[in-house]
Formats: sequence, C-alpha cells, structure tokens
Amino acid sequence: MLNDGEKGVVLQRDKETYAVAPHLPCGVVTPAILRTIADVAEKYNAAVLKVTSAARIAIVGLKEEDIDAVWADLGIAPGAAVGLCVRSVKACPGTAVCKRGQQDSLGTGMKLDAKYHGMELPGKLKMGVSGCPNQCAETGFKDIGLVGTARGWKLMVGGAGGARPRIADLAAKDLTDEQSLDLVEKAVEYFKANAKPHERLGRLIDRLGLEPFQTALGLEPVED
Repeated sequence: MLNDGEKGVVLQRDKETYAVAPHLPCGVVTPAILRTIADVAEKYNAAVLKVTSAARIAIVGLKEEDIDAVWADLGIAPGAAVGLCVRSVKACPGTAVCKRGQQDSLGTGMKLDAKYHGMELPGKLKMGVSGCPNQCAETGFKDIGLVGTARGWKLMVGGAGGARPRIADLAAKDLTDEQSLDLVEKAVEYFKANAKPHERLGRLIDRLGLEPFQTALGLEPVED
C-alpha cells in the first residue's frame, strides 16, 4: 500500500484505491490537457473526476498497480497535494480577462507557482493572488496572499481555513509588482527560519507578533 504523497497519490476512503492530481499551474489548462486527463480517466476506469479547491483536476479511484502507467500517460508532474510544502498557488484571471481586474493576478500567480510550488517548508503553506479586492482567489484565507488595487498590491499574511480558521493580516500595501514578489520571498524565508514543525504562518505570527514579522521584512505597521 502506498502512503499519501508517495508517487503523487492520496489514499482514498476505501483504503484500496488512490487519487492523483496533476499539477495545473494556477488552474490554467489547454484543450489538449483536458483531453489527456479525460482519456487517462477512462483508460484506467477512474471512479470520479473532481475539480479541487486548488484548481486541479483529481482523478479518483485508481488501482495501485496502475499508478505508474497513469503518470506516464498523463505526462504531467504531480500537484503538491500533501506534505509540508507550498501546496498551491491560486490565482483569479485578473487583468488578463476580468473586467474588474486591477492588477495582473494570473501573471503574478504563475511566477509564484514556478518558484514556490512544492518547496519544502516546516509546515504547509498556501498562496493566493487576487486581481481586485473581491478576492476571488480566497486570498484572505491563504498563508500568503496578494490583493490587487488601483494603487498596487496588498500583501496579506497568516490566513488559513481548517478547524481553526484565521483571516489574514494586512502586512503592506501600495506595492509594485517587484516589491510584492520580493516581500513574498522574504515572508517565505522568515517562515522557513522561524516556524515550528507543522506550524502554519498565521500561528507563527500569533506566537511572535505581526510587528516583529513586518520588521523582519523591512516594513512598518500599516492600516487598511
């Protein structure tokens, strides 16, 4: 029996079958990718195809003996669905197509995905990028989030869902693209250096304080 994460699988409720979730950066796909996923699901008699909250398509109900062949046929790297790492980067369409977009959330999200997806850390970490204050990427519930405004980006930190949900704190605002990416990098490094095993960024901030976190990133306290 495979463990969760081994060969990119998640053991299912029946304790016999598995799910895989190919990595689809920021949920962007092509018709060819969709056809491939559909063909693989049919070939290996998947029970369910499920669009996940991380904007992936999970192929559910696979047999252990088929897993290697499934990945070979997909030709797509696994998504980081489990483990202590950067699990996902969720991004809305932003200025690429949305009439309400104020910043390029999709382009920024793709940059973050390319750099951080799967990066091993003391605890799991999720990112979100929203192109406007509507926050369709659920940025307020992400460990690190960027929210686009007419004046630039807001940096939000410490959000989480789960049994103990936490709304993210505002760490900085009116950021350029370059400043926002630089601060995300500093936030990840701070988390890597200071978090306890399995600790989320929000709990780290609760433990050490928001102002020390901002100081470490070279920021001043800010009001929304």
